[in-house]
Amino acid sequence: MRITKLGHSCLHISDGAADILIDPGTFSAGFETLTGLTAVLVTHEHPDHLDLARLPAVVAANPLARVYADAGSAPKIEAAGIPVTTVRAGETFDVGTTVTVYGKDHAVIHADLPAIPNAAYLIGGRLLHPGDSLDVTDVPVEILAVPAAAPWMALKEGIDFYRAVSPQLAFPIHEKVMANPAMAYGLLEKLGPPNATWLTPADGEAFEA
Repeated sequence: MRITKLGHSCLHISDGAADILIDPGTFSAGFETLTGLTAVLVTHEHPDHLDLARLPAVVAANPLARVYADAGSAPKIEAAGIPVTTVRAGETFDVGTTVTVYGKDHAVIHADLPAIPNAAYLIGGRLLHPGDSLDVTDVPVEILAVPAAAPWMALKEGIDFYRAVSPQLAFPIHEKVMANPAMAYGLLEKLGPPNATWLTPADGEAFEA
């Protein structure tokens, strides 16, 4: 599996016949030029995960790619003229590799704000992208994308999520809200599960897992 982080929560994943883009949002860059995609996955409707201004061009350049999204994002994507499949927890589909959907809701930002849907994706039975949620799945996870900072979490919650999932390999996502991500990365590496390998890829840097 080849994983390229394109900033914030946006990942480009190549795994056998699969070529997947996850969460092309407003804080991310580099996904606009991708071709050969088999799927685009969206975890939820917030703009830092779904850039509706740039998504149509990506879909046009990748005519074989199907778009999958949570129940909150799907109507917005459809309104932009893009065919989309709405996903729900427990579903599994094939985009060149298997994708299983977990979770239901975005993490709580504040009690006064309405809850929105969030889909977490397990790619190829190995890599979990949780979107904006810290829900622990009921299956082993080999590779984990760990939210590093957000209005809906404290760093201690990210560390506890990392420990609870206890993957073999982990790397940070959702970092663009921080002025100095290195501080959070250092604590995640120091306080994470003892047998896990922690990576901090630069934007646009690919790694094999």
